[in-house]
Amino acid sequence: MFMRLLTSAIFAGALAGLVGGILQLYFVQPVLLLAELYESGQLVHFGAEPAMISMGYAGFDLTRDLWSLAFSLLIYCGYGLMLVALMGIASDQSLISAHPTFRHGIIWGVGGFVALHLAPSFGLAPEVPGGASADLEARQVWWFATTLATSVALWLFAFAKTQKMIGLGVILLFAPHLFGPPEVTYLRGPVPPEVAALFASRVLGVGLIAWVVLGAAASHIFGRFSASE
Repeated sequence: MFMRLLTSAIFAGALAGLVGGILQLYFVQPVLLLAELYESGQLVHFGAEPAMISMGYAGFDLTRDLWSLAFSLLIYCGYGLMLVALMGIASDQSLISAHPTFRHGIIWGVGGFVALHLAPSFGLAPEVPGGASADLEARQVWWFATTLATSVALWLFAFAKTQKMIGLGVILLFAPHLFGPPEVTYLRGPVPPEVAALFASRVLGVGLIAWVVLGAAASHIFGRFSASE
């Protein structure tokens, strides 16, 4: 069982990480490089010369690009371990089939995206270099609490058998946002808000695609190993 989970996580995570890494290089990195120019002062908001944003990949740095891909592979392998572990728990408790379909996998993937990306972004959107931000430790605590509460809420929505447990899920889903994320002390920064908004939207878009790939691949590989046992 352990080897099935580990193998499923590694293969699914590597595929999702590769897809996400390539998409990030093409769509996210150009905006990131532009933001770094504003952060360093090479470009100035409302400067004399307007900056043009490339819609595709711009700027080739082999070392940086390889590190970005490696980081993407590692982080999605970690996500894959969490996802297939939850699949294994649900399967052992007969909450899901031991042979999940692609459709089931996509649902799991979207759930992971909501818990680890979308829900935290309601209070802490993906930030470009030089953007105004609150205290790092406070942001980390709020992010972790939000992802944990959202994950438990989604699990209860999917598998709870009583209305009270579903109600608990609703409370957990909204609690971090009612409590509120840590607030920034100022809203000024060198990066134009249009660049920051484009960066956040592309990060979330790439994250959604990668999580869908992760969920679909994990369910397929998990099901194949289950069939072989």
